[in-house]
Amino acid sequence: MWMRKKPYLTDAIIGNSKMLASITKDGQLQRLTWPAIDFPQHVNRFYTGVQLSGPDSETDFLHEKGWEYRQVYEENTNILVTNGFNSELGIEVTQKDFIVPGKDVFVRDYSIMNHSASARNLSFVVYSDFMVDDRKRYNTVLYNFSEDCLIHYFRQYAFAVGSSREAAQYQCGNAWEAAKVNHLNGNQIMNKTDGALSWDLGLLRPGEQVHFPLFIAAGADIGEAASVLSTAKEAGAEELSMITASYWEDFLKQAKKMNIENEQVKKIYNRSLLTFKLLNNEATGAFIAGPEVDEDYDYSGGYAYCWGRDAAYIATAADKAGYHDLVSTFYYSTVTTQREDGAWEHRFNSDGVLAPTWGIQIDECGSILWGIHHHYMLTKDEEFLKTIWPAVEKGADFLHSYIDPETNLPYPSNDLWEKRNGEHTYSSAAVYGGLKGAAELARIRNKGTLAEKWDETANLIKKTIEERCWNEETGTYLRALKLAVDKVKYEEAKSTGKAVLMEENQKGYKTFRLMEDPVVDICLLGLSVPFNMIDAEDERMEKTAETIEKLLTSPVVGGIERFPGDVYIGGNPWILTTLWLAQYNVIIGKFEEAREYLNWAVKHANHLGLLPEQIDKNTGEPAWVMPLTWSHAMFVLTVIALDEAGELNK
Repeated sequence: MWMRKKPYLTDAIIGNSKMLASITKDGQLQRLTWPAIDFPQHVNRFYTGVQLSGPDSETDFLHEKGWEYRQVYEENTNILVTNGFNSELGIEVTQKDFIVPGKDVFVRDYSIMNHSASARNLSFVVYSDFMVDDRKRYNTVLYNFSEDCLIHYFRQYAFAVGSSREAAQYQCGNAWEAAKVNHLNGNQIMNKTDGALSWDLGLLRPGEQVHFPLFIAAGADIGEAASVLSTAKEAGAEELSMITASYWEDFLKQAKKMNIENEQVKKIYNRSLLTFKLLNNEATGAFIAGPEVDEDYDYSGGYAYCWGRDAAYIATAADKAGYHDLVSTFYYSTVTTQREDGAWEHRFNSDGVLAPTWGIQIDECGSILWGIHHHYMLTKDEEFLKTIWPAVEKGADFLHSYIDPETNLPYPSNDLWEKRNGEHTYSSAAVYGGLKGAAELARIRNKGTLAEKWDETANLIKKTIEERCWNEETGTYLRALKLAVDKVKYEEAKSTGKAVLMEENQKGYKTFRLMEDPVVDICLLGLSVPFNMIDAEDERMEKTAETIEKLLTSPVVGGIERFPGDVYIGGNPWILTTLWLAQYNVIIGKFEEAREYLNWAVKHANHLGLLPEQIDKNTGEPAWVMPLTWSHAMFVLTVIALDEAGELNK
């Protein structure tokens, strides 16, 4: 019994906003979360394969060597089709994966065709290793005779695995070696995580095809899981597939009508909208940054959480695309996660429970208020404004109080990349945007005194940025004031005459700071896009964008990197940073350049139209987290910006 290390990069996701599955291009199930899209995760290994009868024959599992794959989503749906062909066996297996909307059912529907010149006697084998609740201890697996299925369970989670076809063999516990040779021992129950089932498919003549439906049903206990499985088997895979396809097609019909002539752009645009829904918690409305890829925190702090910053961009993209109800539900969820003092913590689980955190990031507080204002101005939903107003007032009052009197910028916090502590210009712009948006909502609600107070604070932030944060040497705005550094860097800066600061807390611990951070960073575009603190056509802003493009364009594969010397996952160009510059170019009328950056993103989508976080700077392949919801948000925002400018299809 061992916990398998999951791959960091997966190729596809399916789900229903309650259950989420990650799948690789070989059709292998890698992760399955339920009853929420972010937690808990339950699958260790789940392998399916075919066995040809004969002496010493073994199971050919579909993820193993010998198979060639093609993979697509059915058009306008989140139904994934993986086709595998094994030339040595002469067998083709088409696997259709989908999770049924409104039901706790994952369907894996197989069609198996014999392309060889001789008849084949086939069995279908499933090896099912559920470490329920991501635990290798305390699990039980049992064979349920009445539903002819395996049931894996731990505490309040149970998963039933079975088919509408009658199984020929079963085994509970220590089943991997038995599954490989398809000799299962009939052990009915064991305190283990794994088990296996097999089915006799009969004789398959040359050119013939057989259909095999497999269901994974979830429930709060073994009885409920078995009942959900029974209902799924009764409905049948074909009927459930039609229900699922219709649901996703109807979802896309709710979007604002767009005339997108380029078929690849259209494909990724629609895939982005479908991805928003998959990575949105249906119960709470929270958007997560991406499906989890790094649960052990090997290279990151995890991705299956709701950040206020990412979610504000995602919600704005969904809003502009026409999904106003989805966005209202998200912002209502921020009311429940807001602190008593009006702030929002770093990030949350999608059910609203505080997630692992490493300190407040003030840009997120500003981004939420900015997004709420944007949503109201788009919808003019008076009921929404009435409901959300107390959270807006508390949030804006917190931002008003969270200002360093020495600089008139927000007090030091972590930056948007979660790398540095300081008074960041991007964070300041987000706070400016949040305060300005809150002030406008206050005026709509006849709260003139509050509007004046918040406007005044926002204007002081802007004044500092304009007067203290321009760096003539780099031709950009400073990235931060009061940047926290280690003592060595502090002493080096001090010895060369640079302005420094040392702070000491009540326990005597010291923080060393440089008064200025001159590093060129793509996030400086946030001063203009989206927070509109500095006019996009301002001479300094245009010079900043030109410097960013010059210094941060990745030399081999193109695209825009975050900042010089970035080491995260190798320091690659990101999809969202590249599209950030595209959006800025739309505003200043550089439409051809904007389209080129959009086309770069299209070129670097994966075979299914999903966008990763990063593109490997040498190979051009996806490098980290796929899909990243923020990448898809920036794609949608760029397409809509070009469309509104009348420049999308030129």
